[in-house]
Amino acid sequence: MALDQSFVGRTYPPTSPYEVGREKIREFAEAIGDANPAYTDRGAAAELGHPDVIAPPTFVFAITFKAAGEVVRDPGLGLDYSRVVHGDQRFAYVRPVRAGDRLTVTSTIEAIKSLAGNDVLDIRGEVHDEAGEHVVTAWTKLVARAAEEA
Repeated sequence: MALDQSFVGRTYPPTSPYEVGREKIREFAEAIGDANPAYTDRGAAAELGHPDVIAPPTFVFAITFKAAGEVVRDPGLGLDYSRVVHGDQRFAYVRPVRAGDRLTVTSTIEAIKSLAGNDVLDIRGEVHDEAGEHVVTAWTKLVARAAEEA
C-alpha cells in the first residue's frame, strides 16, 4: 500500500528534551573509533572555542532517529516498518552539539515518493537547544521496500 501523500508537510510536536552528557559523547566517540580529544577532554574543546566537550557530527542521529519514530508509528501514514531500510542521512550544523545541551527535535515529513514499487520517505528533524536556538538540521531517508510477489 502506498504511503498517504497528504502527510507531506506534516510537522509533529517537539520531543521532550534530551540532555547530552559527557559520558554519552565519550561512549559514542569510542564506539565509532574517533579519538578526537575535543570529544573527551574539556581543555581540548576549550582550545577550539567550545565551553565543554563536543559530540561527533553523527551523534545527533540517535535523537533525531528516535524523534522520527513518531512519524513512523503514525497509523494514518500507512508505513509498514517491517519493510523499512535506512536509505540516507545528512546533517547541516549551526554549531556543534555540546555536553550539557538539552535538545528537542521537531520532525516534518518533507517528501513521499514511490520508486520501482518502493516508498521513499524523507523526514527533516530540526534540533533546538533549551534557549530555542537552532543547533542542527538532520534529514533521514527511509525506504519501505516493495512487497515481494508470491
